[in-house]
Amino acid sequence: MIRFPVNDDRQFNNADGFAMAFDPAWKDCHGRGLLSGLDLDEQIETVIKTFDDHPFIQSSPQQARQVARFRVRLLDLNG
Repeated sequence: MIRFPVNDDRQFNNADGFAMAFDPAWKDCHGRGLLSGLDLDEQIETVIKTFDDHPFIQSSPQQARQVARFRVRLLDLNG
């Protein structure tokens, strides 16, 4: 098995790279109470603002939001 650094901070301009950054950003925002009282779209925008310099957000903002909605549903992050 090839091991890679757990704290790898590289950012990749693709949906997978975005998802790898989105999940911990969501958990961080949720843990700090930044998402309470917001609807799903507002929650996603709040999370995205925390790492809006990510290359996938810059190059494909609508796709990034679609991936974010998918991640929230897939991982049941909103419920």
